Amino acid sequence: MGTGDEQSEEFVPKWVAPGRVNIIGEHTDYNDGFVLPIALPLVVECAAEVRRDGLVRVASRQRPGEVVVVKPGDLGAERDRLPSWARYPLGVVSEFGKHGHPVDGINLELDGAVPIGAGLSSSAALSCAVAVALRDLFAPSVTDRELIDIARAAENEYAGVPTGVLDQCASVLCRAGHALFLDVRRFLGSAGSGYEQIPFDLNRFGLELLVIDTGQPHELVEGGYATRRAQCEAAAAELGVPALRDVDSIAALDRIADTVLRRRARHVVTENARVLTVAEKLREGADPRDIGPILTAAHESLRDDFEVSTPALDTAVTAALDTGAHGARMVGGGFGGSAIALVDRDVTATVADRVRNRFARSGFDAPRTFVVLPGAGAHRAD
Repeated sequence: MGTGDEQSEEFVPKWVAPGRVNIIGEHTDYNDGFVLPIALPLVVECAAEVRRDGLVRVASRQRPGEVVVVKPGDLGAERDRLPSWARYPLGVVSEFGKHGHPVDGINLELDGAVPIGAGLSSSAALSCAVAVALRDLFAPSVTDRELIDIARAAENEYAGVPTGVLDQCASVLCRAGHALFLDVRRFLGSAGSGYEQIPFDLNRFGLELLVIDTGQPHELVEGGYATRRAQCEAAAAELGVPALRDVDSIAALDRIADTVLRRRARHVVTENARVLTVAEKLREGADPRDIGPILTAAHESLRDDFEVSTPALDTAVTAALDTGAHGARMVGGGFGGSAIALVDRDVTATVADRVRNRFARSGFDAPRTFVVLPGAGAHRAD
């Protein structure tokens, strides 16, 4: 492994992959359930160029001076000595080789606009941007489904992040102007079916989706994500079902003796129901304002039953609702990160100001706020 290289030119061509935000459906993907994300207009950009010397070189504009150069055959042995950020792109290189598509040599130059640690899947955007670049350059026959498997394995096995399949699916499959309804069990159990593009046109109704980045980063490797996942698996085992997706009523949860496990399971069961309800409303062309109370109910469930919210996230949600948001909730894995608020377009600025004021009075650092529209999935940018 090296930490420098004389090559620093501007690389072309370039590929991009978006971060994502869930309209609804948190912690349901690894329970074989349902999710409804959109792709953000914020992306990670990967400029890539084939090398002739058999080396892989990775650099990031967010990590100046931390250039990493390694031989593809050394990726396994070098993993633990790599900077944590470099494990994502190099994990993708490694997984391409494991899937029978060896990467003989590549320059990768990364530039990310997705906030890191904000619960907006910056790591999946990074992995998927590299994956689509490698597919186009080395393995054009790789399907979207295989590409998602490669990117997910890079995060799970190489970077050590125990994510489900949601983030990579959203980054690869989402379309502009649409929400992606994903049935995780069907998707994983078939040749790529199990998802549907549902129109999500906020402009038509005079609405906007405001993202509130609390500035308190979450860390899935060190945080409570793995614990919550294990608790869900324990609850499913106690109920004798393959996954919590198979529980069709709240009453069935009374068989779980441990109260904590029962609350965790209740969130997943009710969240799956919320996803199905929201998806059906949007399919029918309902005014998105109708889904606002469902978003707020999801936050209450994440806060009380799943216990992954934080005081800053709760403050963001409460401030947005107090200022007229139709619904608001935390998004992502929790323990920090971001919230979303569904607001009328003409009061978006007022809601953002009130949230900032509430943060200041509560002693929190000022949040970052921005409006998002459903963006496109990963693709070549030039």
